[in-house]
Amino acid sequence: MGLTALIIEDEANSREILRNYLAKYCKNVNVLGEAATIKDGLVLLKKNNPDMVFLDVEMPYGNAFDLLDQLPDRTFETIFVTAYNQYAMDALNHHAAYYLMKPVDIDELVKSVAYVAEVKERENALEDKILTPVINRVDGKITLPQQDGFQVLNVADILYCKADDNYTEIYLENQRLVVSKTLKYFEEALSDFAFARIHKSYLVNVNEVVKYKKGKGGSVVISNGKELLVSASRKQQLLSYFE
Repeated sequence: MGLTALIIEDEANSREILRNYLAKYCKNVNVLGEAATIKDGLVLLKKNNPDMVFLDVEMPYGNAFDLLDQLPDRTFETIFVTAYNQYAMDALNHHAAYYLMKPVDIDELVKSVAYVAEVKERENALEDKILTPVINRVDGKITLPQQDGFQVLNVADILYCKADDNYTEIYLENQRLVVSKTLKYFEEALSDFAFARIHKSYLVNVNEVVKYKKGKGGSVVISNGKELLVSASRKQQLLSYFE
């Protein structure tokens, strides 16, 4: 698929090398623009809506993480390009798609672009097509412990579960149940069914997802109209449930 990109890098020579590599080896990438500072990079990002950004870490008057922290709702994938490997953990914490070391290896560059293409294809499928979960098994029951015994619930009736400290709120079509078990407990109990942990606070019945909205992690809308946040670190897990 065709991809759009920005290059934010303070060294002119590095920008030129990356631009030339992309033109020669990643012909599906259209570079929309380049910037040499964090300030100019932010201006460029506000004018464009790229699929990915090739981002150097150390730049004048700030670094890559300063830029990303100013864009909490970003929709682009970040590919770090740096001569320093000590930023790998910070890059992971900022949900980088890829981490390229200078001098850029062509094979790694091609892999990074292919990875972003795969991510974007899945996102577009969630936005533009009728959602079809790859795993849609919900034909089962689960028991909910209560003070006077337990309640038996059809798994298919669960829309989503929400964490509340050591309790879990279970949402059905017209009912909310509160159970004295953690969300982790229900994540494990429902692991054989089509339930995805999309956030530290949410476990969702994938079959009830009717829409995905792009973002750093994005969000999903479920069948009752409720919109639930998706954390960036769990976005790929969610996308993997859909064809």
